[in-house]
Amino acid sequence: MKVLMVSSEGVPFAKTGGLADVVGSLPRELRNKGVDARVIMPAYGGVLSRYGYKMRRKGEITVPLGWRRQYCGILELEHDGIPFYFLDNDYYFKREELYGYDDEAERFAFFSRAVLEALPYLDFTPHILHCHDWHASLVPVFLKTHYREKPFYQKMRTVLTIHNLHYRGIFGKETIPDLLGLGYEYFSPEGLEFYGKVSYLKGGLLFSDFLTTVSRTYAQEIQTPYYGEGLDGILRMRNERLEGIINGIDYNYYNPMTDKQIFQPYRTSLVKKTANKLKLQEMLRFPEDEKIPLVAFVNRLVEQKGLDLIARVLEEILSRDAQVVILGTGDQKYELFLQYMAGRYPDKLSVNIMFDDSLARKIYAGSDIFLMPSLFEPCGTAQLIALRYGSIPVVRETGGLKDTVTSYNERTGKGNGFSFTNYNAHDMLYTVNRALDLYGDRKAWTGLIKNAVKKDFSWSRPAAKYGELYKHLLDRNTGDDIDV
Repeated sequence: MKVLMVSSEGVPFAKTGGLADVVGSLPRELRNKGVDARVIMPAYGGVLSRYGYKMRRKGEITVPLGWRRQYCGILELEHDGIPFYFLDNDYYFKREELYGYDDEAERFAFFSRAVLEALPYLDFTPHILHCHDWHASLVPVFLKTHYREKPFYQKMRTVLTIHNLHYRGIFGKETIPDLLGLGYEYFSPEGLEFYGKVSYLKGGLLFSDFLTTVSRTYAQEIQTPYYGEGLDGILRMRNERLEGIINGIDYNYYNPMTDKQIFQPYRTSLVKKTANKLKLQEMLRFPEDEKIPLVAFVNRLVEQKGLDLIARVLEEILSRDAQVVILGTGDQKYELFLQYMAGRYPDKLSVNIMFDDSLARKIYAGSDIFLMPSLFEPCGTAQLIALRYGSIPVVRETGGLKDTVTSYNERTGKGNGFSFTNYNAHDMLYTVNRALDLYGDRKAWTGLIKNAVKKDFSWSRPAAKYGELYKHLLDRNTGDDIDV
């Protein structure tokens, strides 16, 4: 079985979020299970400057884009056993940042069209085109419009994974003829029209043979108006071809037994984890005391991640005999508030406005409690890393957080964290206090850590589920009955 991942980013070449981690890790596990999985992505300027000398040029093509005819170079590089293909066009991709430009509609329309144009030159004919998020959502649209009559493409099937429905790729209606080369009959509620504009993601939702998202609960949530971002009707319509498959994390990359970034390797030993905590306290200039619970937040400082709740009750948390460390960047109002609070509580609160992977790992290893009270969370990886390192998550029951964290039951000793249901600051505070109170019971806390680290959140099971999905699509020729 041959699968080509189509993505705007992938580790180690380009990353802005969890999408890149998925694209960097999932193909490796698929290959371990006998699937020939490869990746195709843009050749950003930063990628070429760091890796270009290793790449092999496979060809040069001209890509039709509305009335335009644009150059595209096709490059190849094998990394960690995974073949990566890169589509090269300096005008679209040789820029300082991956995203955030006025011509995003044109850039990623070009990318999707170039993927399909490049396929005959890869010496690799995929059975499945596995597309990720709105940046690649035009691939199934183009496949079933401009390429539907071409024999080379007719047996290919498409899967679209929604990593975050909030990002829908919304542009003006003129993109239909100007960039997509389609007639205005596609600008309709049954097509790409979205409240008077065009949504690339909506096109992918309608034209893909199957849809996935990154947790079971999120797959249900996005079929409701609250989480559906205006697309819940389409998702309900296609719910028989929508499945939630929880993301994993790379257990070789995130392994406290071999992680050279932490102070001392460990697995389940509370003594060795405590040694990491004491070193972290020293590094953060906190009083060094293993009996004081250390609460961590490692994430973006934005509303989605629950910063409103944290800001509301932070002072009450700090009134306890507890320490808090925060690492991340985000909205200025949160950054300034947290820095102000750190000035007031220098022995209890450390605020680090940056992203530093080495420090993040030290925090995972040294913290006792990991706070993640998200407003919504399609999957989340921070809680999975925290569980791997024995830092007990306190989460809101949404999306992947609900699917991966089971609230601790004091009577039975079961559970791997703490959770609350409503997006409410005092519900969160009550749950944090539950965790802080239990921390004083060393026997119960040790059992909770053992629960946290023993569940497998590697890529093995998700990759197996994707393999079953690919096989199902090919066995049933699922795409034949989609009317476009």
